[in-house]
Parts: sequence; C-alpha cells; structure tokens
Amino acid sequence: MNEPLVFPPDFTFGVATSAYQVEGGIENDWSDWERAGKCKEADARCGNSVEHWDRFFDDVPLINRLGATAYRLSIEWARVEPRRGHWDDAAWNGYRARLEALVKAGIKPVVTLLHFTHPKWFHVETPWHEPSSLVAWERFAKKCAELLQGLNVSVTTLNEPNVLLLGGYLAGAMPPGLSDGRKAFAAMANLVRAHVIARQAILERCGPTEIGIAQNMLLFAPSRRWHPLDQALTRLAEGNYNHAFLEALSTGVLRLQMPGFTAGKAVIDGAAKSTEFTGLNYYTRAHLKFVSKAPFVHFEFLDKHERKLTDIGWEWYPEGFGQILRQLKRYERPVWITENGLDDRTGLRRPRYLYEHWKELLLARADGVDVKSYLHWSLMDNFEWLEAWGPRFGLYRVDRKTMERQWTAACDYFREVATTRRLTPPPEAEQKSAA
Repeated sequence: MNEPLVFPPDFTFGVATSAYQVEGGIENDWSDWERAGKCKEADARCGNSVEHWDRFFDDVPLINRLGATAYRLSIEWARVEPRRGHWDDAAWNGYRARLEALVKAGIKPVVTLLHFTHPKWFHVETPWHEPSSLVAWERFAKKCAELLQGLNVSVTTLNEPNVLLLGGYLAGAMPPGLSDGRKAFAAMANLVRAHVIARQAILERCGPTEIGIAQNMLLFAPSRRWHPLDQALTRLAEGNYNHAFLEALSTGVLRLQMPGFTAGKAVIDGAAKSTEFTGLNYYTRAHLKFVSKAPFVHFEFLDKHERKLTDIGWEWYPEGFGQILRQLKRYERPVWITENGLDDRTGLRRPRYLYEHWKELLLARADGVDVKSYLHWSLMDNFEWLEAWGPRFGLYRVDRKTMERQWTAACDYFREVATTRRLTPPPEAEQKSAA
C-alpha cells in the first residue's frame, strides 16, 4: 500500500490562474456583463482584481516557494487586441517578459489561449456561431504562436468549452448570454475547429509542443437512484457535457444529443487525435433529477457523505476525481490536472482536500491512468466570475485592501508534498476541521 502514496520524480506540481480573474485593468465582455448587473451581487466588479499584472514579477517567487514547477496562466485576448485588427504591442511584450521570467525561475508556463473572456467587439462582430469567428481566432492564434516561439511551454488552447457553451449559449448565464440550441451547436463545432487552428499555428511556429484543452468534468449521479428518468439524465449529461468535446478531439466527429436544448453531428477536419494530453478540471459531483417543467432537469449538490459542502455549495467528493480519471483512459493520452481546488473561506479545510484528492490521483495512477501533473486552482484568491469576490480558492490568501499575499497552512502542505514526493496526511488540526 505504500507505493501508491509516492509521486514519481517526473510528476509535475503546479498552480493555475486566468488573466481576467487576477490581472486587473481589463475591459472585455465580462466587464460589460458585470456592469449590466449580471453577477450574483449586482454591483460586483473585477476592476483591478488582485493586481497580478502589475505585481507579476513579485508573484513569481511565490510559485517557487510552493515547490511548484509549472504555472498555468492565460493570454487575455482583450488586452492584446482591444479593437478588432489593432494589436497592442506593449501588451504582447508584457506577456513575453512574464513568460520569460517564469522560464528563468525554473517554472514551466502552461499557456491558455482562451479562458472564457473575449474582446468587447467579438460577440458583436465575429461570434462563435458564425464562420467569421474562425478568421478572427486564426489571427489571434498566430500571434500567440509568435509570442510563444522559442520558449519551453505547454498550451491549453481552450478552457472549459463545455461551460462556455452551456453558460453562454444555452442558459444565457454568461457572455454572450444566449439561449439558442442551433447557435450553440454551431458555436461548439467552431470551438473544435478553433482548437485545430490554434494547434496548427503553434506547431508550425514553435515545433513539437504539448497541446490540449482544459475540460471541466463533473461526476454525475441520479438524485433518485431507482428513477429511470434520473438515470437517463445522468447518462446524457455524462456523454454530452463531459465527453462530447473530448470525443471530437479524439475521433474527429462532434456529436451532441441534448433533448430540449441542442443536437447535431459534425465531422471536423483535423480534429482526430489532435491533442498531446487531456486536461481535466475537476471539482465536484452533481446529482440530477427529472422535473415536470422545462428545462426538465434539477441540478443539485448533496452532502451524501456528511463531509459538509464547500463554501461555494459544492459537494466534497474526492472519489469522483478517481472515477473521472479512470474514464479518461479511453482517450489514450496522458492526463494533466489543469484545475482542482475548493472554495475555503477559513483556509482550514484545504490541506485535507488536497490530501484526499491527491490520494485518489495516486490510486488512479496505480490503476494505469497516466496522470502527469497537478495544477492547483488557484495560486491566489481571485475574482470568481458570477460569484465575484465571495469565494476563496487560493493557496495564498489575498487581502483585497492591501493586496498582500498571505501564506497559509495549505501552502505549507502543498510545499511539503511537492518537494518530498510523499503523500502523508496533513496535521491533525486540519483533519478535524474537515470533519
């Protein structure tokens, strides 16, 4: 039993952020969404966020202190192309300097090209459901490839395209705020094409590069195990939400079958076997219940094991992490954990959360899942989209008045495991806090 609790020497520990959530000073589709009062707190604004753009070079040593050797960050499209066809050279140079600083510090950049946000002009002039989106994207992707040339980086072209499609094109809960099944399928097909375009641009400019996407996956379960419609909803959610995009990048065929929402099939040139790794963002399990009124599904987080929900209201369910990892074996690609973490506003529960999820990861590796890396969400507290400033996902706690980055017990635990490679339970006080 000792062997599964040891990380191999080549396993990568890292941390993750996204540009809009931490950099500050960005005007894009999300800043417009906030001004329209669309967050849970109508007056919430990302604004200066946690000033990571201005404090970046001081923040790099924070990553080193954790024993982390990889940092997932994103390029903010709106920063580098605020007006269509107008490149901001100072912004491009700023990203290049930041990437070079990471490499110099012994930290491998894992660069995300699209992490939800778009320039203000994008949804108006070149939305994802239109062919023009791919023209705009190709220009951006080629500039990103130029930016990355000569650096030892890995790339996630897209972050959680399934969330973007569900939230932006079906539920109307995030930009562009649509509820249109036909446009949703067209947009999803174009996002598959966008991955192919970006991958080609990077390979042509940078040579062999590890390229994938970061896919949000939930473990789905029927609210009523005995109910056939709850069971059917669970199967549909697993196939469409978790696997449709990944299947398209494996087989070259996108298939969606979401009754009442959207459906379609598209063969995407160049999509088959178009990843070097599968990126997984895992947080929780969701229970699904059929209801008699549209949209006919009730989505809920239940505390089945009495561990207490996380502060954002999600189930603490590490077993689901292991189950999802085993599902990913079908794609025959190395697996990178591109996000995993919890909203812990006291800071007391995070070490135990890490321990339980890392244990599941190692058990999955022992079962033959080729998990190569773990990138924790997130390096520091940040602006959490519709939830705004309430959640705290950071290893480092951020005092938003002073912007001080505060070391936490989770930082101690992360560093211990990352540097020793041995997984031992966190201190007793942290175990009690999760009980």
